[in-house]
Amino acid sequence: MNRESIQINIIGAGLAGLSCAMTLARAGQRVRLVSFQHSERAQSNLAEGGINAVMNVMGEDDRIEYHFADTMKGGCDLADPVMVKGLTEAAPGIVREMIALGVPFHRENGKLMQRNFGGQKLKRTTYARSSTGKALMSALISAVRKYEAEGIVTRYSHHEFICLLLDGDAVSGVRIWDRFRKERLDLEGPVVMACGGMNGMFAGATTGTTANTGVAAAVLFSQGVCFGNLEFMQYHPTTVSIAGKRLLISEAARGEGGRLFCKRDGKKRYFMEEKYGERGNLMPRDVVSREIAQLSESVYLDMTGLSQQIWQERLSDLRSEVQHYLRIDPAKEPVPVAPGIHYFMGGILVDASHRTNLRRLYAAGECACAYHGANRLGGNSLLGAIYGGKTAACTVLRELSEGFGPVKNDSGKEDMPAFISREEMRIHDRMVDALLNGMGLIRTRETLVQALEELSSLEKPELSRAMSAQLLLARAILLCALERRESRGAHTRRDYPDTDETFRKTTKVMLEKGRIQITYEEITPYPTA
Repeated sequence: MNRESIQINIIGAGLAGLSCAMTLARAGQRVRLVSFQHSERAQSNLAEGGINAVMNVMGEDDRIEYHFADTMKGGCDLADPVMVKGLTEAAPGIVREMIALGVPFHRENGKLMQRNFGGQKLKRTTYARSSTGKALMSALISAVRKYEAEGIVTRYSHHEFICLLLDGDAVSGVRIWDRFRKERLDLEGPVVMACGGMNGMFAGATTGTTANTGVAAAVLFSQGVCFGNLEFMQYHPTTVSIAGKRLLISEAARGEGGRLFCKRDGKKRYFMEEKYGERGNLMPRDVVSREIAQLSESVYLDMTGLSQQIWQERLSDLRSEVQHYLRIDPAKEPVPVAPGIHYFMGGILVDASHRTNLRRLYAAGECACAYHGANRLGGNSLLGAIYGGKTAACTVLRELSEGFGPVKNDSGKEDMPAFISREEMRIHDRMVDALLNGMGLIRTRETLVQALEELSSLEKPELSRAMSAQLLLARAILLCALERRESRGAHTRRDYPDTDETFRKTTKVMLEKGRIQITYEEITPYPTA
């Protein structure tokens, strides 16, 4: 099989998928870009605060080794340092490339500006007001459209992932469903998963779109794909409940000077500053979320001290969003906030080349377990998505050049997505409740075991493949949290409050012979100069 006859199948058209498609297309490689929705509605558009890179434009003598150290420390030393080194070294070039594509990063008097972000002492977060994700997506959509016009990239919007096509431990292609034509398609070729986080499995409690149902990840898990660190999911400290989800109040607000407080004995108590000093509001997200969870009082984000210039030039999008949804002007009165699920550090386990345990299957973006360890630093997700997509594409190109023979198709069980009955909707809602009860900000063996028992009561032989797979992945998430008997980053156990260095390992979980198996893998040694 020659390279010219092969097309690469990318599942997901957000930032990671577009980055992968652009990199492949630039090399002349034909691509199919498959997505449930158009790119303009992908989760990546909702990212607000910025993208991290050592541009060293703020006169602070920033260095790549500082970005590396902050990322490792923020992830509680659970990330792969080889992968983090690659990420942080590539970051400046990625920002320069995005500028070349037309991303309107904030400038003052022509000078590129960067802001503070949580877990980082220096200003290294490049931003486009509080709509950085949308700006990056717009640039990449335009860049990929050129290759669509040339026929190198073919769009499959409004298509739904059904399953991988397998031959043993090799992927021969992917089965998808055309939601408009009601047709099944089997597409041959390597597969790159860029399907985003598992928001739909925690519906109503996440800042992300529940169009990211988690079904694709669940089906992959049921097909033998290895996952990592599923116990680590990030609660963002400043969110607000709106219809069906949590509204994110961007960390950019605190980066520009917003302050958290609670009211105690009739007085404002700036509790983060009292405990952690003047930079307390910009501690890593897991730290801030835990501090809020342990308070008995309501918490507010005070942005009333920010200047009119900051509101007009840097946070105008955030202000209008809060005014629209909450009927509060954050420039004039504090905003009530609480932690909400924001990002999944765990996911499809990939190596430094973004390969999975199955040959010809790759993953990038939030669906992949890669750079963030036990807790993601704000500003590293957009970076990780773009870099991960590029890295996966380069790996695909390298392995295509090495050549491989054809593989057989095993179409699996189902020809099309199953109709979701009312009973399955009820089961899904109960699964969500079980996960939220077990995977709260602070966990115990008791809450995790209760959640697992609830899942057991939901399992029925007549369920659709998608629902059965989601219950299976939900069980794997809870078991990973139960087995990690320590507190580290976004995983806090009240019954194991200390960090245990014997657990400074990657959790690996996969389905083997019908049983969920959990093992631990040593972290790669730190790279040396």
